[in-house]
Amino acid sequence: MKSFLNSVSRFIKEEKLMEADGLYLVALSGGADSVALLLCLKDLGYRVEAVHCNFRLRGEESDRDEDFCKRLCEKENVMLHITHYDTRSYASLHGISIEMAARNLRYSYFKQLREDMGAAGICVGHHMEDSVETMLLNIIRGTGIKGVTGIAAKNGHVTRPMLCVSRNEIEDYLKERGQTYITDSSNLVNDVKRNKLRLDVMPLIRGINPSADKKMFETTRRVTEANRVFEHAIEKAAEDSTAVKDNYLFINIERLKRQVSPEYTLYHILSRHSFSSAAIDDIFSNLDNLKNGSIFSSDTHRLVADRGFLVIERNEDKDSRNEKPFMLPESGTYIINETTKVRIKEETTEEGFTPSRSQFTISADASKVKFPLRIRRWTQGDWFIPFGMTGKKLVSDYLTDRKMAFFDKEKQLVMTDAGNNILWLIGQRLDNRLRISGNTKKILTIEFICN
Repeated sequence: MKSFLNSVSRFIKEEKLMEADGLYLVALSGGADSVALLLCLKDLGYRVEAVHCNFRLRGEESDRDEDFCKRLCEKENVMLHITHYDTRSYASLHGISIEMAARNLRYSYFKQLREDMGAAGICVGHHMEDSVETMLLNIIRGTGIKGVTGIAAKNGHVTRPMLCVSRNEIEDYLKERGQTYITDSSNLVNDVKRNKLRLDVMPLIRGINPSADKKMFETTRRVTEANRVFEHAIEKAAEDSTAVKDNYLFINIERLKRQVSPEYTLYHILSRHSFSSAAIDDIFSNLDNLKNGSIFSSDTHRLVADRGFLVIERNEDKDSRNEKPFMLPESGTYIINETTKVRIKEETTEEGFTPSRSQFTISADASKVKFPLRIRRWTQGDWFIPFGMTGKKLVSDYLTDRKMAFFDKEKQLVMTDAGNNILWLIGQRLDNRLRISGNTKKILTIEFICN
């Protein structure tokens, strides 16, 4: 028992998992792992309270688990928090597996309870074999270096103080302490991948090497240390390959290709923006042949190839993409949205009048402006006559000549008149047909104001 407590105590200190004066919530199912965790932390002098989730998945057995946890906490004088869930309904509603539903519900409750109570962290009873199983499952699915590190000892406010001990050591500790526990019958059936691995595969591996669990766990710890070095290096490579400007992330393709591992550097960057491994492989394999304007999308972001760069922006919401033209029927002040408004004012010309030099203010010959005006995004085929010129110019060509970033170009606004003629590329250039001349009697001043 002393050896077990010393192992856990040493691991907590090595991994900086817990503070001596903090309050910790212990996830208590009633199984050997969670019971040992609660008692072990209590024996080590930590302040703990228990949390039990009844997922109502195993009928009377679920209620039996809850009753056991109540009795245990009463005996040990530990505060117990209990919550109940209709897990099957939740899984059906969200279209996920029962296993994933239980996980989501459990950790969501833990997080909220920790915040409400001001607790320092949440402790869960994963042990050495759990970490080894996770490593093997990741390898079977296909994984990078991080997947070979197994289960993290600490992830945010969730800590795993017993990763350093085996299931046998846990059972021996409980036996010496004279403490019983309950067994979840669903863990004894090889109907899910982890159970198949635990019940069928691991015994075969132990037949080759009885110390396999310990050796593989030691491997996960060594890989964890190596991964820290790797993560530091790959972060430096990502920083060297990227720059942020105007809320866009620019990946310099030439700089990317000079990194020690361009492929993994790109994976490190794009995976943070929800791009799948398949999409990243596709982008990388075509890196030298991407045409300007090639677009790739994830659930949260878009990426476009643009003149030697991969440019990433967060997806616009649906309302922004489908916004309708905003109509301005006459002079006055109009609120477009919370941050933007337009002010239109008509005034008589005066000697010495000087047009504004602001890119978001124009002065036009009022007699040449036909209301109602509209503000919309430009579309393919739009043209205007840029101020100071006499010939037509496609908006697309004008914006390309200005070397505007792809996403900025895509969002460019235009102002049109009653005949859908473009009067102004907002923030860029007035149409020459509206220019003020010696014959101008009234001037229309239009301000596009962004807060």
